[in-house]
Amino acid sequence: MAEKETGKPAPDHEVDEVASRDDSGGVDTAWKFLDSHRDAASNSKESPVDIKALRRKIDWHIVPLMFLCYIMQSLDKLVLNYAGVMDIRTDLNLQGNDFSNVATFLFVGLLCFEIPNIYFLQVFPAAKWLGTNVVLWGIATACGAAAHNYQTLLVSRIFLGMFEATIGPSLLLISSQWYTKSEQAPRFSFWYLGLGVGQIVGGAISYAFQHVAPGASRLAGWRVMFLTLGVVTVVIGICTFLFLPDTPMQAKWLTDAEKVALLKHVSVNQTGIENRTFRASEIVEALLDPQLYLMVVSVVLLAISSGVVTTYSSTLIRNLGYDSKRAALMVMPTGAVSIFFILLVGYGIRRQSHRWAWIVVCLVPAIIGGGLMSFLPMSNKAGILAGIYLINSIVATLAIFYNWTAANFGGATKRAFAAAVVGGSFSIGNIIGPQTFQARDAPDYRPAKIAAMASQAGCMVTTSLLFAYYVWQNKKRRSAAESETEDAFMSPEVWTRMTDKENKSFRYSY
Repeated sequence: MAEKETGKPAPDHEVDEVASRDDSGGVDTAWKFLDSHRDAASNSKESPVDIKALRRKIDWHIVPLMFLCYIMQSLDKLVLNYAGVMDIRTDLNLQGNDFSNVATFLFVGLLCFEIPNIYFLQVFPAAKWLGTNVVLWGIATACGAAAHNYQTLLVSRIFLGMFEATIGPSLLLISSQWYTKSEQAPRFSFWYLGLGVGQIVGGAISYAFQHVAPGASRLAGWRVMFLTLGVVTVVIGICTFLFLPDTPMQAKWLTDAEKVALLKHVSVNQTGIENRTFRASEIVEALLDPQLYLMVVSVVLLAISSGVVTTYSSTLIRNLGYDSKRAALMVMPTGAVSIFFILLVGYGIRRQSHRWAWIVVCLVPAIIGGGLMSFLPMSNKAGILAGIYLINSIVATLAIFYNWTAANFGGATKRAFAAAVVGGSFSIGNIIGPQTFQARDAPDYRPAKIAAMASQAGCMVTTSLLFAYYVWQNKKRRSAAESETEDAFMSPEVWTRMTDKENKSFRYSY
């Protein structure tokens, strides 16, 4: 009988059976490690590892690197937003909707590379793949400083989008290797704070570089800004490649006893650690899974609003009558709003779960902000500013959807595919969002503001439907529930590569 049912180590014939499945890609590499370290697993009962201390140790080794990657992703993406209130339009002779198109095509590049990214995340370790792409998008950002017209700027932003495509899926997969489902939410929030911090730092950087006066031997301020951010990103990418472990089993700063304790701790996820065998059947299953489509529609709807945050917040503030330097400073509170809601949902999910409810909590102020932006007269600067700031509460919701994806999609290929599709959905929304800002609607861009508010209301509906689907699925599976034993983590079945549909003891988090 399997260990999961008896609480005893699996018999030798089961070990041989699982080993044969491992050769064909059936078992996660974590079980292979556990099978070769059974002595450490036995000793862990006599000298248990302090999980809280172990968690803190892991936090200090991996979360800062993930945070730095995300803050540079945010800054390199937002740099166009801040350049928009500098001289980039006149220097590159951007006309009509050229600026909106440049913003849009970054996400076109990101979307096009999401599908190949699924394969690369299966073939290469997520940490190494992430570090490589951070270096490459840093180079793409720096190359933006050399743009001399609309076309060259467009090309640099497309390449930036292609290399940034891996950031969300990679961080999602890395987080799921080290933490349980309930622990993942605050960690997602910690590295996702990079977006809010990026908004604050980006505003300060824009303000500083606007004081760089162009001369015979100097670059324009926006060019220096692109170049500086690109170089910093390359350095962080190299550090990520060198110092972020591929899996917990390869962390040199963990003892074998700590590795076993960690694997036992995260085995409750039933989503595995690493399996690089690509299974097409899991993609077919994902394409037939209703949760994927509800998640896609939800993310597309919320991402439409992010055009305000990512590309046009500085422009909207400047159009209220402020000069470019003051607009750069006044966009900084948007980051504070983002940070507040990111920390709020991270803490809330850790304490109470109910991810769907926290999404709604973020959507309500965003809808209010959209209403203030849409229906107040341009003369009411304070009200419109409040709307621009409030709409940034939407930022926290993407971290929740990433966390949901990591928690509720079992199977290595299926989870990587779902992560890429969710990331691609965010790109689709960001492609649509900037296109709602048409030159003919300047300076108030009212149709774009109304579209943002309506999309947020739609996201609230689809999120509620996703919650109802998870409740229904868990009720169907409850009758098949099995009691877990202390030694269940040593069972080959726990680490056998199964999707959430195949694993009948899997429970969806909502």
